[in-house]
Amino acid sequence: MTGPVKTLLEARRATRTVVWLLLAATAVGAVLAMLSKQWCRVNGWNGAEQHLHFCYSDFAQLFGTRGLADRLFPFYTGLPAEQAMEYPALLAVVAGVTAFMIPGTGDTAVRQLAYFDLNALLSFGCWAVVVVAVAYAARNRSRDALMVALAPGIILTSTLNWDLWAVMFATLAMLAWARERPVVAGILIGLGTAAKLYPLFLLGAVLVLCWRAGRMRDFWSATGAAVAAWLVVNVPFMLTAYEEWSRFYTFSSEREVSFSSMWLAFTWTGLDGKDFSLVSNGLFALACAGIAYLGLSAARRPRMAQLAFLIVAAFVLLNKVYSPQFVMWLIPLYVLARPKWREFLLWQAIEVFHWAAVWLMSAKIVSGGEVGAGSPLIEILYGAGIAAHMAMVVYLCVKVVGDIRHPARDVVRADGSDDPLAGRLEHRPDAFTLPAAQAR
Repeated sequence: MTGPVKTLLEARRATRTVVWLLLAATAVGAVLAMLSKQWCRVNGWNGAEQHLHFCYSDFAQLFGTRGLADRLFPFYTGLPAEQAMEYPALLAVVAGVTAFMIPGTGDTAVRQLAYFDLNALLSFGCWAVVVVAVAYAARNRSRDALMVALAPGIILTSTLNWDLWAVMFATLAMLAWARERPVVAGILIGLGTAAKLYPLFLLGAVLVLCWRAGRMRDFWSATGAAVAAWLVVNVPFMLTAYEEWSRFYTFSSEREVSFSSMWLAFTWTGLDGKDFSLVSNGLFALACAGIAYLGLSAARRPRMAQLAFLIVAAFVLLNKVYSPQFVMWLIPLYVLARPKWREFLLWQAIEVFHWAAVWLMSAKIVSGGEVGAGSPLIEILYGAGIAAHMAMVVYLCVKVVGDIRHPARDVVRADGSDDPLAGRLEHRPDAFTLPAAQAR
């Protein structure tokens, strides 16, 4: 094997050549992503057919239903509650600003396509930033960023919603932490949390590692900067359009169990959305406590990406909803935590199966049961997709836990290096551990 492929597969440091090759690979992924939506780009986003052709996108759907086509800026629309933008402030700003950039008026097919294409292009830009950030964050394993550049999970879901903005901020935050910039990392976490909730969970990993290393001031610096950044984005809307701004938080709390959640198996209990939120959040808190104990009791201080992956994976598994694009939250974290190609490709194959099953089930629902009528096949595939997806994520978590408990198995540390994302904590002796670590 020679040429660019060999250069990428053997790359260690993120040289200029490696970065350009990774960007080229990301461009290939972006082209494939756009091709996967081509039927809808030609025929429009209407009815069950968009689901049957696996090309549904919130970009196109929300353009006409949230006032964006009429240049109504999110949170100031005056629309009924069911048409309010149920997203955090920063994503609402992105959705609103890009709508103002589309010439003309009204929810026409031409404007809908232009809105989709513009947001797809911006999402691809976020994707490229994530790939480069992973390449630098991985330090001596920049080649691992190729997984992110060509991940099927990103190819298929990158244009489904605006999640790649949050993924970009979260990944840049980890890179800033690795570069010994806790305040910058905190600002990026705050911006990410203003786009999606999950970047906030990175502070959990930071807390455990700083506590163990005796560098709590770095944790407080990052946390303070995160809070400040989040407030800068959110306070203007809180003061001027509180009801619509708070829709995301009330909707998240009250919404019923939805697509691909493990809680679908417990709807027979009669619990409502708030009840399931309480149970889900309680179990997630317990999972975080367990991860913290693992981080403080392991024989060697875990790597940041390992703890971050476990925390986000726990949230994904226990949440009331698992939208197909949530896989993008985990991909960069996995690549930085446990970069193994065979395992990664198996996981991605399962996520592709789950993704297809979701859209078949969605098509059946939207069509009023006409799609797949008289046959339970779609329901069987959907159930199998959920079970397979959850089982695989649990398997990955078990493997990451194993790497933490037995650091000799950790492929990232195989060359004798410490945590590439450790930043100011690198090579620092432990200042606090729990008894399990001391007993070894």
